[in-house]
Amino acid sequence: MKTLRSTLALLLLAPLLAFAQAYPTKPIRMVVPYAAGGAADTVGRAVSQHLSEILGQPVVIDNRGGAGGRLGTDVVAKAAPDGYTLLLTVGPPHGVYPLFMKPVPFDTIRDFTPIIIIGTAPQSLVVNASLPVRSLKELIEYARKNPGKLSFATSGVGSSQHIGGVMLNRAAGIDLVHVAYKGGAPALNDVLGGQVGVGIVILSNVLPHVRSGRLRLLGVLEAQRPKASPETPTIAEAGIPGYAVPDTWIGIVGPAKLPAAIANQVNAAVLKAIAVPEVGARLASAGFEVKGNTPQEFDAQVRSAFEIYRKIVTEAGITPE
Repeated sequence: MKTLRSTLALLLLAPLLAFAQAYPTKPIRMVVPYAAGGAADTVGRAVSQHLSEILGQPVVIDNRGGAGGRLGTDVVAKAAPDGYTLLLTVGPPHGVYPLFMKPVPFDTIRDFTPIIIIGTAPQSLVVNASLPVRSLKELIEYARKNPGKLSFATSGVGSSQHIGGVMLNRAAGIDLVHVAYKGGAPALNDVLGGQVGVGIVILSNVLPHVRSGRLRLLGVLEAQRPKASPETPTIAEAGIPGYAVPDTWIGIVGPAKLPAAIANQVNAAVLKAIAVPEVGARLASAGFEVKGNTPQEFDAQVRSAFEIYRKIVTEAGITPE
């Protein structure tokens, strides 16, 4: 009886196994929901080149920018779950769209299959060197003495930088005014120029300016110190115990109901691709540290981060617009 059950199980699995073994048999479209030339596009092109070699089929980047990433994301949400349309995206904002924007034509949990986190990008809290602040504690004191007069620049609404600033305001009892830019580069430029006193931006982009003395680095937003600058304290270490935002990640997801065999196959191929030194260097140039994990770990992280962000946004009284 046991042998019969095993035989029946293998017969039932045979079509799925054959499908997975055949994949891929044609080009794969990798949708990037942002314009060409940005950090996500840079990472996508670096990874896709080696994925093509590993999988034996072209992996073609399809830039579908617009609506803060929602347009390209919706394309993948509505695609067939066959592994030939994938999404390379950044979280947040992926995963928290419903908390900040409406309408959102997809569910960021139910409508996608997490495949792999390619890398994470430490986020930093910096101030212009002209500001009389040399530590997080001094920033908090200065902000309390000048309520509503300090602003913080970020790459946009719904980013980890934005949410990190909201958390900082609430945890420290201060009122830094959020100034949202269309990307990290213009945000950093205005902090460098002194138009905005405080910035929450990708760490790798600020380090040269910290070394030159134009910016002061007060800490990173995550729970761990960054590999690129291990001497930099976390915000928790610098003066706000318990403070930490979930990692900002760049990763690949597929449509909902993507077969596990295909998700695992793409995962294994991406792990090989990001192990190539050239790809690691390209990720670093875009501000990311190489990560890599399983689809199950990625799924758990997306769900956990959403609950953390939902709590923060709800407590701050932010409503979708």
